Amino acid sequence: MKRQVLSLLVENTAGVVSHIVGLFSRRGFNIDSFSAGTTYDPRFSRVTIVSTGEDRDLEQIKKQLAKLEDVIDIKELVVGESVCRELILVKIRAKDTDRQAVLSVAEIFRARILDVASDSLVVELTGEQRKLDAFIGLLEGYEILELARTGLTGLSRGTKDVKFID
Repeated sequence: MKRQVLSLLVENTAGVVSHIVGLFSRRGFNIDSFSAGTTYDPRFSRVTIVSTGEDRDLEQIKKQLAKLEDVIDIKELVVGESVCRELILVKIRAKDTDRQAVLSVAEIFRARILDVASDSLVVELTGEQRKLDAFIGLLEGYEILELARTGLTGLSRGTKDVKFID
C-alpha cells in the first residue's frame, strides 16, 4: 500500500466537497485525511486529501478527480518537494501533581498551552503527522479528555508548479 497526498485547487462553490467525497465513496476509495479552506482569492478553495491504496487505484483517483468540473488543478505533494503540516488540539486532565510533567512534554515539542483550568490543559501542536503521533504517545500516561486533528494540509515547494488564474 502506498500513501498519496493530493492538493486540489477547486472552485469555491456549494457542493464541491460533496462531489469530491462522493467520487471516493462511489469508487470505494478510502480517505485517510481531508482538509479544505478558502484561498486568498475567495473564488477558490484548497483541498488536501490523503489516501492509501495500490498504485493503480491512486492513479485512478487522480484521473477521476481531474474529470470533476469544479477541480481546477491537482498536485501530488511528494515528500521533500512539499511542506505538509497538521494541527492538533488536545485537552488533557492535569491536576496539580501532573501539570508540570505535561507542561514539560509540551515544551519539548514546542506546543502552545491555550487554556489552563483547575483540572485540565488545552494544548496546541502543529507539525508533521509523525511529530503529532509521538506527542500523543508520550501522553499515554495521562487522561486525554478530548482530541481534535485538522487533517493534513500542504503546499509544494517553490514556484515551478504554481497555477496562475485570472
